[in-house]
Amino acid sequence: MTVIIKNASVLNREGVLERKHIVVQDGIISAIKDGSEAVDEAGEMIEAEGRLLIPGLIDMHVHLREPGFEHKETIETGARSAAKGGFTTIACMPNTRPVTDSPEIVQFVKDKAAEAGLVKVLPYAAITKNELGRELTDFAALKEAGAIGFTDDGVGVQSAQMMKDAMKIAAGLDMPVIAHCEDNSLVEGCAVAEGTFAAKHGLKGIPNESEAIHVGRDILLAEATGVHYHVCHVSTEQSVRLIRQAKEIGIKVTAEVCPHHLLLSEEDIPGLDANWKMNPPLRSRRDVEACIAGLLDGTIDIIVTDHAPHSEEEKAKGMQLAPFGIVGFETAFPLLYTAFVATGKWDLSLLVQRMTADPARVFRLNTGSLTVGLPADLTLIDLTEEKEVDPASFASKGRNTPFGGWKLKGWPVKTWVNGTAVWTEE
Repeated sequence: MTVIIKNASVLNREGVLERKHIVVQDGIISAIKDGSEAVDEAGEMIEAEGRLLIPGLIDMHVHLREPGFEHKETIETGARSAAKGGFTTIACMPNTRPVTDSPEIVQFVKDKAAEAGLVKVLPYAAITKNELGRELTDFAALKEAGAIGFTDDGVGVQSAQMMKDAMKIAAGLDMPVIAHCEDNSLVEGCAVAEGTFAAKHGLKGIPNESEAIHVGRDILLAEATGVHYHVCHVSTEQSVRLIRQAKEIGIKVTAEVCPHHLLLSEEDIPGLDANWKMNPPLRSRRDVEACIAGLLDGTIDIIVTDHAPHSEEEKAKGMQLAPFGIVGFETAFPLLYTAFVATGKWDLSLLVQRMTADPARVFRLNTGSLTVGLPADLTLIDLTEEKEVDPASFASKGRNTPFGGWKLKGWPVKTWVNGTAVWTEE
């Protein structure tokens, strides 16, 4: 099967947009032709009309909720939401029920993703059994089953010895350890960040050091073990500083940040609406600026969504009792494009790189680039039409977002995985 995408705007190596024709044969990019060239291949012809064509977005931190929490999301609904948001590869966290801590559950996730037939779903496996922090899982068996890394995301590994043992085993298997960094002794009963919002509303606050203590601890353990250590959803100035210092002395550490930690601070929270409750929480403007600086200088390697759907009933319980988390697939690129690229603060190429080539590099994926011979995982984006974020229109089961009503540009309109269209905007 041949697909020809004509007259697409494609970023060249210098970050300049050029008009190109992309030829896809049997799911692989077979040719990239200059826009002035004739297209003589026979096949399905798609007119891009000058819209932006990029490698499919990659999200290395998502929650698909299945098995166990299908009322929040399923692998199929999550994959469809990802495709609508322009993502072609996603990596799902193991804090399901049962926890993804056995080869059987890893296989279940892979089978469900294959059955959905939408985006590529890469499962993480838990570091400890049931994510309880008491006993390590069988890393070798989980790798054999298809897990791409080990994490107890949702909770921090509280024991330094447990984490060091995990890192040693993972390093021996050439596998990464992905860490949710949180010291439980500092966060019990907390709902938002320690700061002015918490004080105003009489809420116990999560301090910055709850994250940074684990980041610092784990950097030292990574140095001792040689493991590839990846820091989840960085949100504090202290964490950025520690990661930057670790990279400067050659420790094998990478890091990620979410759109909401680049766009929002605790000052923006309008009231006790739990759609503004996430973990890590929204922190100070100083922390936001540190995360932006870290992303720009490469201290933070990639952008992820931490897509975390919950039911409306759960989020209606209020700021103190509702679960942490917001959805992110369908708004991530438009939010960042509108806030940073359309305003001239970032180059378009930087945003695309942090959401495609860089996650592919960090996690050694065979995608993330418009290169002849690579899989045709592609996303077509309209940079001009402005639309309002409407949670009721989400493909995800989750509607829990603080961005409802925001007017944004940069919406994905078509997504291909291995050359097959998995989402087309009507």
